Amino acid sequence: MPNDKKKILLVEDDRFLSEMYVTKLTESGFDVEVAYDGKEGLAKIEEFMPNLILLDIVLPGMDGFEILQKIKKEESLKNILVIALTNLGQREEVEKGLRLGASDYIIKAHFTPTEVVAKVKRLLGV
Repeated sequence: MPNDKKKILLVEDDRFLSEMYVTKLTESGFDVEVAYDGKEGLAKIEEFMPNLILLDIVLPGMDGFEILQKIKKEESLKNILVIALTNLGQREEVEKGLRLGASDYIIKAHFTPTEVVAKVKRLLGV
């Protein structure tokens, strides 16, 4: 079954934002799954094996930094691209996210969903 759609996992606890990003990503031809907290996110990463994860940092249960650390230590998951998508914009937080292995760090308030989709496409080469 040839399915060349790139898979995106959105880990975001804000349901309104989640729906908005899912709509934009789906319209752009991506196969999208959503997790609403850190533990669910980690489970879905292993189950869905996305090409890219849009990862909020402030999450219930387990924060995005913890998730990033766990997937970058796991051999089968460490090559998945991760974009931190958060409102944590202090330089230390941005540096921490990138140091832990995020490919990019997007501050939600500074980017429209359309711009986020453009960054996703660029990272995935589509």
